Amino acid sequence: MELITEKQIEVRFSEVDVMKVVWHGAYPLYFEDAREAFGKEHGLSYNRYLDEHVYAPIVELNVQYKRPLLYGMTPLVRIKYVPTPAAKIIFHYEIVDPDDGTVFATAQSVQVFMDMDYQLLWYSPDFYVEWKKSKGLET
Repeated sequence: MELITEKQIEVRFSEVDVMKVVWHGAYPLYFEDAREAFGKEHGLSYNRYLDEHVYAPIVELNVQYKRPLLYGMTPLVRIKYVPTPAAKIIFHYEIVDPDDGTVFATAQSVQVFMDMDYQLLWYSPDFYVEWKKSKGLET
């Protein structure tokens, strides 16, 4: 089973440089918006982590810029959950033109789990194991 969410964004003036091209540092915010949308749709929101007394910081983000995003565009960010038996959350992203499918960027993020004292958890928290089971994903 694949878990995919799509989030349409609008490129704002504050996100572009003098060439009207989206500044590379704005892309992580687009991916953040997609993660929030995914969490709402699939029951893995940031509030859920906090309710379960864990943090899930990003420890890796790789972005491949394919074509420039320009001021005024309204691309779609597609986020896909990547199953893993490790105690981490992996997402793959694509930013695409919703009309013709042009790919502007692809990316992957890795999040780990930490307790409320900022100590790394070497195992998946119980709520995350149960969430994966409820979605028909490996344990």
